[in-house]
Amino acid sequence: MPRVAEARDAAEPTSAEQRARFGRILDAAASLATEKELERVQMHEVAKMAGVAIGTLYRYFPSKTHLFVAVMVDQIDQMSDRMAQRTNPDATPQEAVYEALVRATRALRRRPLLATAMIQSTSTAKATSIPDVAKIDHRFREVLYRAAGLEYVTERDATLVRVLEQAWFGIIQSSLNGRISVPDAESDLRVACELLLAGLSNASPANASPANTSPANASPALSV
Repeated sequence: MPRVAEARDAAEPTSAEQRARFGRILDAAASLATEKELERVQMHEVAKMAGVAIGTLYRYFPSKTHLFVAVMVDQIDQMSDRMAQRTNPDATPQEAVYEALVRATRALRRRPLLATAMIQSTSTAKATSIPDVAKIDHRFREVLYRAAGLEYVTERDATLVRVLEQAWFGIIQSSLNGRISVPDAESDLRVACELLLAGLSNASPANASPANTSPANASPALSV
């Protein structure tokens, strides 16, 4: 398991030059973790590939866990538009979210070592010491809200999507570990979407739950 260094604030890039260095570090980390397991990725290798001093790397990422949580944030940002895009405009919210999660799953499985590194780091990170963990949850749920076509998100919508996100992390981790096959993983995702999202506020009347679906309990989808 990746070790979390002593808690201290990570620097945020503010200038264009700093953002460029930050991006090179994320790209280098993703490239190295695509080729070998997380335990074998060394911070000095990341710094060398990114063309930055080791002190600069640690200023932005105090530990390897900080680094690969940030890599996951970056990967979600890169996948977000593709994930949320509806291929079938007549799809139900459950079907649309299922399609989004399948696209994310297949994208991660194309680089299984990197996917394992990101999920392993995310699962061991504490939000109190690594704030980017909260960014993963927030941005991933935004993608699912968009895929579901939720203009406003009720408390119940937020709960259902949060539980689905947790189920997806478990399914993709089991798939990467070889505990379930790829077809079984996608089948399990479909069942999770059908069961958990039937109660969304914009689901069909026959399946929607009346609880917490009034506008008074809703908030704009992209600000939840």
